[in-house]
Amino acid sequence: MREYLQLYLVVGSVNCKEDPVKVVREALEGGVTLVQFREKGPGSLTGAAKLELAERLRALCHSAGALFIVNDDVELALAVDADGVHIGQEDEAADRVRARIGERILGVSAITTEEARSAIRQGADYLGIGPIYPTSSKEDARAVQGPQVLKKLRTQGITLPLVGIGGITAERAAEVVSAGADGVAVISAITQADNARNAAAALKSKVLRALASSSTASQGPEV
Repeated sequence: MREYLQLYLVVGSVNCKEDPVKVVREALEGGVTLVQFREKGPGSLTGAAKLELAERLRALCHSAGALFIVNDDVELALAVDADGVHIGQEDEAADRVRARIGERILGVSAITTEEARSAIRQGADYLGIGPIYPTSSKEDARAVQGPQVLKKLRTQGITLPLVGIGGITAERAAEVVSAGADGVAVISAITQADNARNAAAALKSKVLRALASSSTASQGPEV
């Protein structure tokens, strides 16, 4: 799971600068390892159009060897045979979602240690932590936490895979990974970029270098 969290794209038709299928295709070429389909907000697709887009994005992800997860819509996830579902603290309870999706991946948004532990008890496979930095991509975003929230969760015994989200750019990615995340989740850093492939590649490069540096540091100096 940790490898798939390295570069995690949250995408919906309303937040893409170009056609979402084109954006996702290019982002996958640039190194995105997981796509979360989050079709919400004014002007978002519904019904058959939403289902069709989900099916197209899922096919792209699987062709590229990436995971495809649906945000807060278990019915849609099951209909398109998605790899999993991601839910927030205000959505359906994690244990109920786990019962509905079976062995599929379950991601849960969390900030506090209590939220993290509750999600783990209820069957979460990974946690989305944030917003790390200020973001305008989500109108309902919670208070900005800073990278230190990741360090806090790790020092308090949270070992589950973590992905940081919220205002993350290529310049900030290394700081997030160094603080304890297994990867970074982004929206506008890729969906609003002039070139989604290049934007994804830049992010992936920073994440991989930070992961390599963290691994070397944890092993300690050679004797």
